[in-house]
Amino acid sequence: MKTLTSEQIERAWEFMLLNARVIDRHRFALHFRGGAPAPVLAALRPYENPDGGYGNALEPDLRGAASQPVPAQHALEILHEAGADDDPAVTRIADHLTTITTPEGGVPFVLPAVRDAPRAPWWQTADDPPAAINPTASLAGLLHRAGADHPWLKTATDFCWSRLDRPDLEFGAYDVLATLTFLDHVPDRDRAEAVFTRHRDALAAVGSDHHTAIDFASSPDGLGARLHPRDAIDAELDALIDAQDDDGGWDIDFPVWTPITRHEWRGVQTVERLLLLRSQGRLDG
Repeated sequence: MKTLTSEQIERAWEFMLLNARVIDRHRFALHFRGGAPAPVLAALRPYENPDGGYGNALEPDLRGAASQPVPAQHALEILHEAGADDDPAVTRIADHLTTITTPEGGVPFVLPAVRDAPRAPWWQTADDPPAAINPTASLAGLLHRAGADHPWLKTATDFCWSRLDRPDLEFGAYDVLATLTFLDHVPDRDRAEAVFTRHRDALAAVGSDHHTAIDFASSPDGLGARLHPRDAIDAELDALIDAQDDDGGWDIDFPVWTPITRHEWRGVQTVERLLLLRSQGRLDG
């Protein structure tokens, strides 16, 4: 079983200093260099909009200022990393989600304001987009993890249960990630286990050109770790350690549509890969 050495982590830090966004450098410092959470929170603030949502390229492939659901998901993840589940920004996010929730009870994948600024070509939407399990399930799961008590959370949770109760539900890779986030953190554990058992084969069968078993197993205790055999996950973790580039970072394996996004995503990817390796006990020390 391979592990990442302290020297390799230092190489990753040098990569971050040379290439990554400020917010991702602070995240790296928080997790791997004994840094404080305050700089992470300070770096997150400029991405927040007056409506309580997030935009401004927090999601690197959305270059516009307008608030979108997926950047709100990123913000909740970063707030949690910084130990700030009780930050007022969490309530502001839920307030904002209430304003973009459809009559179905969930939020769309992306809102029509995406058309007002440059964005990756896969960020497309209709004039009146429907609610979607991705990212509603991720947002609901992260708010449950944060211990939020907000009316939107019940609405969104009911939407997620309703969708997951459908026998003909089809999953893409990001739907799997969203579903796992919801099922990992929703308080009704018996129902979560039952839904996971019912959909397990369908979730495990989902293919992707840039997701593998370890992407669904970010925590050894999460439901995603039960989708694939342990030896397959271990083999992918070994390969992930070998995939560290000579410059110290990890590369991305999805299209780069404008040059800056590769640098920004590689900073995100490097932090995320190190967090994954740490959660799986693959860092020395």
